[in-house]
Amino acid sequence: MPRLIPPGESLAALALAALAVFASACSRFGPIYPSRPAPSEGPPAADPEPARVVAHLVVTSGALRQALDAAAPRTGDGMVHILGSDRAYHWERGPLDLSFSQGLIVLKTSIAAKVSVPLKTLELPLDLRIEGEPIVSSQYAVKLQSVDVHVRSSDTGLAMADRVASIYDRIADPIAAQLKDFAYDLKPVVTEAYARVARPIEIPVGDASTGGVTACARLRVLEIEAGPTVLADGIEKDIALVVAPSITLPCVDTLDEERPALPPLSNVATLVPGPFTVTIPIAARYDELTRAMAMAFTDGKLFFSTEYPGLYREHPEIYESEGQLVLRLHLHGPVHKLGIDTDLDGDLYLVGHPAVVDNELSIPDLEPTIETSNFLLSLKAMTDGDRIRTQARQALRLDIGERLRDAREKLGSGLTFESGGGCFRGDVDTIQVTGVHPHAAYVRIYVAVTARARLTMPCAAPADISTGAP
Repeated sequence: MPRLIPPGESLAALALAALAVFASACSRFGPIYPSRPAPSEGPPAADPEPARVVAHLVVTSGALRQALDAAAPRTGDGMVHILGSDRAYHWERGPLDLSFSQGLIVLKTSIAAKVSVPLKTLELPLDLRIEGEPIVSSQYAVKLQSVDVHVRSSDTGLAMADRVASIYDRIADPIAAQLKDFAYDLKPVVTEAYARVARPIEIPVGDASTGGVTACARLRVLEIEAGPTVLADGIEKDIALVVAPSITLPCVDTLDEERPALPPLSNVATLVPGPFTVTIPIAARYDELTRAMAMAFTDGKLFFSTEYPGLYREHPEIYESEGQLVLRLHLHGPVHKLGIDTDLDGDLYLVGHPAVVDNELSIPDLEPTIETSNFLLSLKAMTDGDRIRTQARQALRLDIGERLRDAREKLGSGLTFESGGGCFRGDVDTIQVTGVHPHAAYVRIYVAVTARARLTMPCAAPADISTGAP
């Protein structure tokens, strides 16, 4: 009497028989998806759009008054022709008082002047008033233009002396000359900010022992702009570093690369104040995704089937085709069951669209191609096919949160420092992934960083800022 074969065993026997016939016809099953495009030798292109890192500059009235007080002459002397002879005079001013009026800086103080005449010394009380328009030059210096110095007195006797000997002008001229050359230098702190922004930051990705790579975060500075000046108990002005931001994987930049010199400051009519948004394109080669997936393999192999324990996947490879990502897996191993003795040796293909969810790059719709599905269907009614798909989805996850934290660091605490008597402070408010797009040689992820920056001269408080993780 013939032996009855249970239904499950019958299906398995039929599947294995089909595999045996297939394997006996050809030791390898051929490609079942278009081959990958020709590899690109060039680096991954971030191709960033210019953006502005805007810092609100504040030069306090106290700092400005001290600088102007140090620049203006405190004393002076000379000879003046009065009462038919040349007479010696000497003057000394008091501390400057600073205020603002109609877009001008106004400095006021008193001057005590003395003129030696026969048998006595005339003491002449004077009032000094200085007006000037504050500007920030192309060389990053606060200067005064259109300086106007007035020396006046209500003393009628001194008014007569002024008409005769121009005492006022002899006092006003050296003060005006000194203040025309006055410069409050912002260059050291701006240079430090420029150097910090322009210097690429190396970001280790993965474990070096398992073939990790190094990424580069860079904000290449194209230009530096300055908006209109606002006078409000000091000089306030928005300064913007026009940057081309990018993060590349692997690193195509070096930390010791020579940087261009600080460009001249460009004064512009308008500049958008407040928080700024920089969209950073992250360009990652597919070999990084491949490497991330390979970390799920043990000694280069991933066994997946309890029914056929000798079967394993190896050599994962990821590439782009028609806007989708293709995962190629090599399937290898013996099938010894129900009298069938053969070795599988061929490629499986799965396709899907990349997406970023919660700062993690994945392919949530990764599915086998029709040909791969048909083959896996013959292999234990698709049970292992589901397992292959699930494992591939789990392995094909690339956490970009660390990279986002480095972007936060670069625009946050990386831009917080003290230099040149000033404090530069950076705050990152939000980081948001706005898109992911596969290309022939790399995948590009767009990350929008919204932040704020402030430059205070001199430091109002210690430059101590804490930036949290995204």
